[in-house]
Amino acid sequence: MTRSPWLALGVSTLLGGCSLIPHVSIPFLPTAKTYPTGAAYQGPQQTPAQAQRSADAIGWREFFIDPRLQGLIDAAIRNNRDLRVAVLNVAAAQAQYRVQRADLFPTINATGLGEFGQLPESTTIPASSSGADTAPTTASAVAPTSTSQSSSAKHSSYRYYSGSVGFTSYELDLFGRLRALSSQAFEQYLGYAETARSSQISLVAEVANGYLTLLADQALLKITQETVASETKYYDLTNAMLKGGTTTLLSLRQAETSLDTARANLALYTRQAAQDENALVLLIGEPIPPDLPDGLGLDAQGLLTDLPAGLPSDLLFRRPDIAAAEHDLIAANAKIGAARAAFFPSITLTADGGVAGSQLNRLFTGGALNWSFEPQINIPIFTAGANQGNLDLAKIQTSIQVAQYEKTIQTAFREVSDALAARATYIDQVREQQNLVNAAADSLRLSMMRFQSGVDNFLPVLTAQQTLYTAQLNLLSLQESQLANLVTLYKALGGGWHEHDAPPATADHPL
Repeated sequence: MTRSPWLALGVSTLLGGCSLIPHVSIPFLPTAKTYPTGAAYQGPQQTPAQAQRSADAIGWREFFIDPRLQGLIDAAIRNNRDLRVAVLNVAAAQAQYRVQRADLFPTINATGLGEFGQLPESTTIPASSSGADTAPTTASAVAPTSTSQSSSAKHSSYRYYSGSVGFTSYELDLFGRLRALSSQAFEQYLGYAETARSSQISLVAEVANGYLTLLADQALLKITQETVASETKYYDLTNAMLKGGTTTLLSLRQAETSLDTARANLALYTRQAAQDENALVLLIGEPIPPDLPDGLGLDAQGLLTDLPAGLPSDLLFRRPDIAAAEHDLIAANAKIGAARAAFFPSITLTADGGVAGSQLNRLFTGGALNWSFEPQINIPIFTAGANQGNLDLAKIQTSIQVAQYEKTIQTAFREVSDALAARATYIDQVREQQNLVNAAADSLRLSMMRFQSGVDNFLPVLTAQQTLYTAQLNLLSLQESQLANLVTLYKALGGGWHEHDAPPATADHPL
């Protein structure tokens, strides 16, 4: 007889094989089958071996060859607080999944109870007050120990002991509600894991772009310092010519204007370079290590320019943000199963077995054994539309996730297409801008020769100097944009992630 509740539990558990989760349908790729083609997309020629490698197979240490940049990225992966939060979110989602999955199994507890009290002799002790499963008894019948002498009424003390092992309100998952919720939690955990991967890729790109910005501003600062030096020389020369009567005061004022402009730009780029360093410190999560190796110049970064683009469908396997959107879609779909199960009856079980008695030394005798088994069924009859509303909401949320999944793919396709278009056009633009700088430098040299020989006034020199300075600034800006676009392409293609570079996904990771 004592085995009947456990037998019933086993039979009922075997019945829990039904699942109401609908089959999830991943949408077709909502983009063109190939990336755009045309004059803007003629990238560098690739060897067959290079074309076979995907961007996600090229580690960031291989892509960013600047040793100083490698040190900064490594420090950021170890110390960046946003990445730590993303990693800890993964650990938290994993813990939530374990909590949800635990509902599939009964929670078994061992309980020990000792109860002591004093009541008038004629008072009946309800079984519920002592935790007993027996009929009510009188106080005098339960281990009387003493009678109070300080009152006219007689009192008796009682003692009650019990020990049991059992479970409470265990739901049989007949229609898969708990499994649906567990599946939803698991997919959410996988989504957080993909989000952490995406966060690391974004962090690598942010550090690289921040470093390129710093190099560009340092180069601008250097060019401006050289411009201030040359403008100072031109001003001194013009002042000497004015004193010698070979030029005019207007030429001196023009030279002074050009010098003051260069000095103002010097202060500007000095400030920007300092702020760029502060931005890098925030990204790497610590002061820039003083022992980092020297870096390369902006025009010698050597970032890979032959990244293979592959096909748009490859993004489904490379981009963690797309994978995260897919897991969110599957999680929303699993919620439909839980909402459907709410329309059907639910069965919960409560059972325990143990010993009970009024004397502790007789607690483990045969007569002290007791057990209870309490099955309960809940049949939804009228919920005022709540169950249907929850089901409709789950279906709508799944449709929303489908749209968001498709939008994520379309956004990735656009990012890669833009980066591919910029890769080829930046090459041509930088080349032509370099030719402009060379021509402007030669024009300044010729204008200065004519001014010194008295053929022209200072205005052609001033114009040539401003043209050269502007051309140099534009060239640096284009070089930075070209390299930043390569970083964007690397990120858009899903590169920049390696398991051994990720911080540990544990709750005790130091903050």
